[in-house]
Amino acid sequence: MEKFLINLKRKAPSSPPPSSPPPSSSQSDLDDLDNLPWDPADRKRISEYNANQKNEVIIKYLMRGPCQPRGHIFKQSMKGGVLRRFNPAWFDQFPNWLEYSVKKDAAFCLYCYLFRDNAGKGGRNDAWTIDGFSSWNKAKNISEHVGAVNSFHNNAAMKCENLMKQGQSIKHAFHKQDDITKNEYRIRLNASVDASRFLLRQGLPFRGHEEKDETANNGNFVELLKYTAEQNEDVSKVVLRNAPGNNQMTSPKIQKDIVQCFAEELIKSIIDEIDHDVFGLLVDESADVSYKEQMAVVFRYVDKSGIVKERFISLTHVSDTSSSSLKSAIDSLFAKYGLSITKVRGQGYDGASNMKGEFNGLRSLISKENTSAYYVHCFAHQLQLVVVAVAKKHFDVGNFFDMISLLLNVVGASCKRKDAFRENHKETIEKEVNDGERKTGKGLNQDVSVQRPGMARWGSHYRTLLRVVECFSSIVKVLACVEKDGADDSKRRQAYGLLSYVDSFDFVFYLQVMVHLLGVTNSFSLALQNRDQDILNAMSLVASTKRQLQKFRDDGWNALMLKVSSFSKKHGIEELDMKEDFLDTRRRRKKTGVTNEHHYKVNCLYAILDLQLQEFNDRFNEVNTELLICAASLSPIDLFSQFDHSKLMRLSTFYPSDFSQGECISLDQQLDVYIDNIRSDERFTHLEDLGELARTLVETRKHLSFPLVYRLLKLILILPVATATVERSFSAMKIVKTDRRNRIGDQFLNDCLICFIEKDVFEKITNVTVMKRFQDMKDRRVLL
Repeated sequence: MEKFLINLKRKAPSSPPPSSPPPSSSQSDLDDLDNLPWDPADRKRISEYNANQKNEVIIKYLMRGPCQPRGHIFKQSMKGGVLRRFNPAWFDQFPNWLEYSVKKDAAFCLYCYLFRDNAGKGGRNDAWTIDGFSSWNKAKNISEHVGAVNSFHNNAAMKCENLMKQGQSIKHAFHKQDDITKNEYRIRLNASVDASRFLLRQGLPFRGHEEKDETANNGNFVELLKYTAEQNEDVSKVVLRNAPGNNQMTSPKIQKDIVQCFAEELIKSIIDEIDHDVFGLLVDESADVSYKEQMAVVFRYVDKSGIVKERFISLTHVSDTSSSSLKSAIDSLFAKYGLSITKVRGQGYDGASNMKGEFNGLRSLISKENTSAYYVHCFAHQLQLVVVAVAKKHFDVGNFFDMISLLLNVVGASCKRKDAFRENHKETIEKEVNDGERKTGKGLNQDVSVQRPGMARWGSHYRTLLRVVECFSSIVKVLACVEKDGADDSKRRQAYGLLSYVDSFDFVFYLQVMVHLLGVTNSFSLALQNRDQDILNAMSLVASTKRQLQKFRDDGWNALMLKVSSFSKKHGIEELDMKEDFLDTRRRRKKTGVTNEHHYKVNCLYAILDLQLQEFNDRFNEVNTELLICAASLSPIDLFSQFDHSKLMRLSTFYPSDFSQGECISLDQQLDVYIDNIRSDERFTHLEDLGELARTLVETRKHLSFPLVYRLLKLILILPVATATVERSFSAMKIVKTDRRNRIGDQFLNDCLICFIEKDVFEKITNVTVMKRFQDMKDRRVLL
């Protein structure tokens, strides 16, 4: 039995969230066997399930393992005149059956709960199944609960062991299979797993519209099995028509079970990699193609090699996007995977009020349970708001982007105009190549189109403007054709107005200004897309971007005017004399009293740059927070020139759950030895960021010599920088759930997405582990 108990423990996930119990389930949720409550206080009696459900419920609880919130801060209460609490070491002493209820602050027995209703009145022990045991000053009572060999507890444990052994059940006693049947089943199951693996990796649908023998296309899964059978004679002998009618291993239910096994193994690998350590939480929500609100969750953590990782964990359907609904969904997710809110050390969301609200937002709800879960507003989202502010607050810039949008609509309004644009651009390229003005080579001079920008992606505006600069002459030719041969007067007037605008100095000036400004911010934006980007490096990028903008304001006027002049001469656009008086085209009769140079330099360029710099200072206010000012002392740049002993000691006080009073004293002593040691080690001489520092500490095994400093470093590394990984998951969702695949279930969508997004972990999952989990999920017709 002991061997069985150890194996059962290995199957069980870690523990439910310690900080707070998962939300109480409704009756309908309790009847859903995939959402059985974690906390013992929320469970209903086994006898309340119908006869067909009882065994499946017991098996699911045994597969899941006991509720053991190992990271929870256990409540103290007065017992025998002394403050006592539950001792988490008891989980290690009784790992297979001892449970703890956060809601009741009491201990329970999983085995006795599962078989309590089968016992007589004398065998029932309500203290361990209903009321809960909370006499923490009487620890010996826990050992006494196990009792003698024939005690109710040991009999219940034996029943659990027998139930988990499928081969001993009466059902299988009538179906003793020979080795040939088992081998054929193994080959058939392995072929189905292989087909599922390929479809998951590529994000392809499994089923066809109609899967019948006479149908030309039976869907990707069945067709892939057919192809595999054609290539492998052993597989061909045991699948599809050669398989038993009641054991084809191709039904939608089988497919979903296999996909669920892949997803659960993948999540198990990620949770094992976190290993009860601290992590950051990134959350965002978006509507899918079926207009269902989906919440994506990503964890950010440092692995055992010192590498910062961001892993997609779940896509959960939420009924609404209120902060309470999102928090409830997160609680359920944490309960499902045995995680704890108390282990969260960073929160990363966008700027929506339901997310970052200081009083009722998701940020505040989590911070109320865990004060060390510090919130960082997504840097990429803030950068977008900076650029948007310029377009909204500066009239001429806003007008410029409106005209660009209209320009794209007119040029790309029909296939005829797109073809004309491509032909004109092709002729332009050929001429420039013949004149030696354009280089040739592999990947150069490809067929192009004018990309339409996305309103929520200002990086796409930069690419659009670059394409306008590159293809300007072709765009003008298309506009001229529309003006001359347009289908109606409205289209011809649009083309005429656009031709007048793009032939003006204003257009060329704002085009060159915005190409430069968006180019500066685009470099910052691309850097924020890295999953291992750390908060200190992001802060330095903010400072670098501001310096570049200030430099452009101070010294960039002449270089800008050279670009404007060069573009104007190339395309025959009339230039302005900068010494002449400026004429406002909107108020032609009113004298402005300023020169062209003053208007474009001061009223335009300086105004735009000042507005952008002000937005940078207002938006990126995290740079001035005490937490990040102290964290900067960990930076390895210039041989740890920013190291400050007092600031790092102050930084440790921001994490009271991670540094006890004694550990703070040890850290105070450890810091001096640490900085002296690494400054004298050549391997730490040329480090550029915190990520490199963490990896080098692990490679040199100095993280074992300075564990408290390394702990402090990890806490800063897991602070979220941007929600780019979450946004990528929504892009993947659009690949997996399409217009033609819009009825995919929430659970199946989540399982498919996990495998599709986290491909590097997915590739490491073997067919053997998937098949074993598949067999253990429920009774199968054939035992392996």
